[in-house]
Amino acid sequence: MNNAEQKNNPYAAIAIPEFRNLLMGRFCFIMGLRMMSTLLNWWIFHLTSTPIAIGIIGLSEFLPAFGFALYAGHVIDISEKRKLLLTGVCLYLTTSFIFLFLSTPVTSTHLNSHWIAVCIYCTVFLTGIIRAFTGPTFNVMLANIVPKSVLQNATTWNQGTWLAASVSGHAVGGLLIAYIDITGTLITVSSLIIVALFFLVRLKKKPALNERGEKKTWDSVVEGIRFVFKTKEIFGALTLDLFAVLFGGAVAMIPVFTTLILHVSAIKYGWLNAASDVGSICIIVLLTFFPLKKQQGKKLLLAVAGFGTCIIIFALSRNFWLSFAVLMISGMLDGISVVVRGTIMQLKTPDAMRGRVLSVNSMFINSSNELGQFESGIAAQALGNVPSVIFGGCMTLLVVMVTWFKAPTLRKMEY
Repeated sequence: MNNAEQKNNPYAAIAIPEFRNLLMGRFCFIMGLRMMSTLLNWWIFHLTSTPIAIGIIGLSEFLPAFGFALYAGHVIDISEKRKLLLTGVCLYLTTSFIFLFLSTPVTSTHLNSHWIAVCIYCTVFLTGIIRAFTGPTFNVMLANIVPKSVLQNATTWNQGTWLAASVSGHAVGGLLIAYIDITGTLITVSSLIIVALFFLVRLKKKPALNERGEKKTWDSVVEGIRFVFKTKEIFGALTLDLFAVLFGGAVAMIPVFTTLILHVSAIKYGWLNAASDVGSICIIVLLTFFPLKKQQGKKLLLAVAGFGTCIIIFALSRNFWLSFAVLMISGMLDGISVVVRGTIMQLKTPDAMRGRVLSVNSMFINSSNELGQFESGIAAQALGNVPSVIFGGCMTLLVVMVTWFKAPTLRKMEY
């Protein structure tokens, strides 16, 4: 099959056995982490009964993930990728065992709710350090496994797998909390991470493209930052998504809306938590077979604007099904953003700099989820639950308007 045929074949990347192992391992791993995230937000809110506690969970993960991101990128570029990935997944497994211990009756007899919450925050801080290294490594492995001719297709499958795992984790997490409680849910999380290791150990070694002594750590880090700032399409897409996620983080407040406004059960909490991911996976499947062929930059901006509008409607809704519908539509629009941004990152980044550039991406995008969660908690405490989410949606719309006029390179971008 020539390059043109590969590019138009929606199954081109899936035909590569090692890529399938990466997808299966990532699916189980992300599903476990999403279940853990759903559980932790529910758990901490019911331990403390304050919205800001959910925000502190986000901040606890954001600080180390952001602080270690640039150094992690340097380490990824000079390291053997498979070993680094397996180490990170094993460390995540260790943290799941810590959460499991904190959920047992043994712990509750010796510690009150306050100290259990403190231990949860400390363990989440450790997961932030681990994530700084593990998250970008998954994406670097992707580019080392598939040829460039199918990189766009592989990126779409990769994002689809992530989203499918996310929606499954959120939904199943809510069900498990309702039926087998916190301890049983954490046993399931640990089991999924073990299954992920089963697939990931089958990957081949991916040696470093940069020699360890080639340049000093700081010089290497600066080189990655400089590349991101010089590449206008990458920088514009990252900045847009940073502020959209920072202010549009309504998902972080779902436990509050579920309990205090919509008055629904833990099962419906799980579905609301998964609604945006349901929408995202639907649009990812569509884009796999019918990829965007032109005006990707303009479509990215319009999608983020639609996302902000959905967040405002969610804040005003008092009906579960309307809330579910607008969150699902917001996920569809976010899925377009994810695919466009991910494709830009993979196509425009040199192999030898992928670790550093994708770590900068992690600082902008992944960490903004946790910082956005903290912002949502603070805003809810200061403005009230509904006004804070409306404010976030309006700020997202404002960011899109500014980007439309101030970043013409991104608006006119095509690939």
